[in-house]
Amino acid sequence: MSLWLPTTRKEMDELGWEEADVIIFSGDAYIDHPSFGPAVIARVIEHEGLKVAVVPQPNWKDDLRDFRKLGKPRYFFAVTAGNMDSMVNHYTAAKRIRSDDAYTPGGKAGFRPDYPTILYTGILKSIFPDVPVIIGGIEASMRRLTHYDYWKDRLEPSILAASRADLLIYGMGERPVKEVLKLLQKGVPFSSIKSVPQTGYMQELLIPIPPRKPWNTLMLNAYEKCLSDNSAFADNFVRFEKESNKINASRLVEAYKEFNIVINPPFPPASTDESDEIYDLPFNYLPHPRYRKKGPIPAYEMIKYSVNIHRGCFGGCSFCAIAAHQGKHVSSRSEESVLREITRIQNLPGFSGYLSDLGGPSANMYGMKGINMDICEKCSRPSCIWPETCDNLDTSHSRLTRLYRKVNSLDGIRKAFVGSGIRYDMLFRQGNPKAGKGETDYLEELLRNHVSGRLKVAPEHTAGHVLSLMRKKSFSLFKIFRKHFYDITRSYSLNYELIPYFISSMPGCTVQDMRDLAREVRELGLRIEQVQDFTPTPMTLSTVMFYTGFDPYTGKKIFVEKRPEGKIRQKNLFFPRDRNTGGFRQVHQP
Repeated sequence: MSLWLPTTRKEMDELGWEEADVIIFSGDAYIDHPSFGPAVIARVIEHEGLKVAVVPQPNWKDDLRDFRKLGKPRYFFAVTAGNMDSMVNHYTAAKRIRSDDAYTPGGKAGFRPDYPTILYTGILKSIFPDVPVIIGGIEASMRRLTHYDYWKDRLEPSILAASRADLLIYGMGERPVKEVLKLLQKGVPFSSIKSVPQTGYMQELLIPIPPRKPWNTLMLNAYEKCLSDNSAFADNFVRFEKESNKINASRLVEAYKEFNIVINPPFPPASTDESDEIYDLPFNYLPHPRYRKKGPIPAYEMIKYSVNIHRGCFGGCSFCAIAAHQGKHVSSRSEESVLREITRIQNLPGFSGYLSDLGGPSANMYGMKGINMDICEKCSRPSCIWPETCDNLDTSHSRLTRLYRKVNSLDGIRKAFVGSGIRYDMLFRQGNPKAGKGETDYLEELLRNHVSGRLKVAPEHTAGHVLSLMRKKSFSLFKIFRKHFYDITRSYSLNYELIPYFISSMPGCTVQDMRDLAREVRELGLRIEQVQDFTPTPMTLSTVMFYTGFDPYTGKKIFVEKRPEGKIRQKNLFFPRDRNTGGFRQVHQP
């Protein structure tokens, strides 16, 4: 087992450390596993030969001793809310407080504040005003520019302005962190670090933005203009999204009061070697020993025997933040890297031969990329498969099928389930003209050997105009998939169920659309287990439509259900009333 990174002064003393080079503050419990961002960044820093400590879920309600206990770091504090946006973690779509927290021992709520990125940074700045603070993770990443905050119901400026952090790292932070550390070790002052890709900072308007070749600079509408003009905010989003989808993107600059918010373009998509390097770091694959008597951590229990085979997603769904955070271009690991990780997982306590997931943001995008990357470098499409599948996209599933079979053949592996979502719209010629035997073989391999008896997929809706606003293809593709699903499972005498997920109250969706959806689902005889009420999250297209009431790309007005009673009504159309209580109850369709 690898050494644990210290979380207390005593643990630092046992290692003989007088100080750490970097101290990470996280809103999550400390789980040393590659599925948890704070652990990944900590191991990357360690791999650079530096001393890194982790302070998980510090107490912000007392005398702030958790923020003082490890002293000053040599280089900087790093702050993250954790693996999940804190407001999504804390509140339902109806803005009700959740009673649990999957990233805390025992699933207990109350161990992190709202907006921990802002609060933790403010505390550290008040105690150690001379120590730089870098913020990162999904909460910071998706708030890097002006954004709509559903919980405050207003536009908020960049989280750089709210937190007064010295630097923001967005997206997957391994490479920017390494670059920042290299500069600091060379003696470059922190205040001079302005040109690292995938970072952002706040600078006074009167100070010129340093040039950096070959970057172009794109000026966005100022925060104050966005407050008074929804069209300015919508225009900012369109430019932000297009640049986010480019391999060679522009630097974005957005004025806020007497400052500029400067967001540097991202690094190019990670190579296979770079992806493998992350997963070869010496993770323990366990929660820190400090939690042994505090109950299981639900988020860890869910993924402890799972393997992430790629990052990024080219689906471009309008309600999803994956592409804006992980990138549109898929970065896949090598087969050898995946197999090495499975060997490590086999040595974990309690492993009985079953992998809970062999997947990624979308389960079946492994190994897929542009055939001619020169074309991809000039492309700003938000999706490679909507409204039509790009001719330049290699959608072959053969590599993934081969990987599945190699995993199946490993000694000690009884079954490797695929729990991540399947993009079935790539499997048939009606949605992907390139689909052929490779996709047929993949679907058969998936259903025969990697399903636990129930396959969950997300058609999201049935109405064509709503699906178009979601950037999803026709519901007819789900019907084709359903037929193939039952043809294959029957041919192998597999008594499997197909479980579809849907979203209610999406921008553009009316109560009549939901009635039609419920009727069609009943006619198909499908089992309904979950209907997700749309939650606007920062920096997604659907959230911009929710706030403005129009499509930012076309300017066309859209119906948006914002009334709580209207949202409840849409969701509950799936479930009949209970005659005894008069309320709605969730049932399984026959």
